Amino acid sequence: MSRETESVYGRRGLQGGALEPTRQLAISRFVSRTYGWMFLGLMTTGLISYSIATSEAAVQMLMENRGLFYLVMFAEFGLVIGLTAAANKITAAMATLGFLFYSALNGVTFSVIFLTYTMTSVAQVFMISAGMFGGLALFGTVTRKDLTGVGTFVGMGLWGLILLGIVNMFVQSSALSLGLSAVGVIVFSGLTAYEAQKIRLLANQYAGGRQGSEEEGKGAIFGALSLYLNFINLFLSLLRLFGSRRD
Repeated sequence: MSRETESVYGRRGLQGGALEPTRQLAISRFVSRTYGWMFLGLMTTGLISYSIATSEAAVQMLMENRGLFYLVMFAEFGLVIGLTAAANKITAAMATLGFLFYSALNGVTFSVIFLTYTMTSVAQVFMISAGMFGGLALFGTVTRKDLTGVGTFVGMGLWGLILLGIVNMFVQSSALSLGLSAVGVIVFSGLTAYEAQKIRLLANQYAGGRQGSEEEGKGAIFGALSLYLNFINLFLSLLRLFGSRRD
């Protein structure tokens, strides 16, 4: 499919033009598939983190082997960067395995959350995050406004968050940490709406004749990865702001 044709499909998706039933079904199927993978990744992370946090043996092993914990953290960063860099080279199956493995590794590091914050607090913030994410994703999917400018703006904000976060690792400022969390809510809210619109436009492209292709499979996985990362970071930002720590 030519870029010109894909551009037409993209504009039609934004403008909300009438679509034939078979095309609309293909779009819905791709979007549902993408969000389905995202939810599976979140479920994997949640189950593993909760299982570790409720196991005295697992908690003791992590506490006594801080090197192992940091190794898992670096493996997470390396894996997500590697997946993104190799997006055009790997198969859909490899992308799927990489995404699920990343979700599992995240479950190990996320177990600390259950040890730091009360269970009630985690559950409440999770529900707030889910509600915000769902509303933002719905807005990004149905809006006719082009969110490219929003994506560019919050993308720049994301780099600022990363740089200031590195600085705060050394200065250990609670005020800066609070400010970063507040800005993080804004940044990842914007990214959620932007990525949701991108997924909708991508679904339009695949509905134009590439349903069931290898590219479509990878598109769903990488779309799920983007949504997963936005949800996780939105949740963490809100948890730092409103979570109740254990005594």
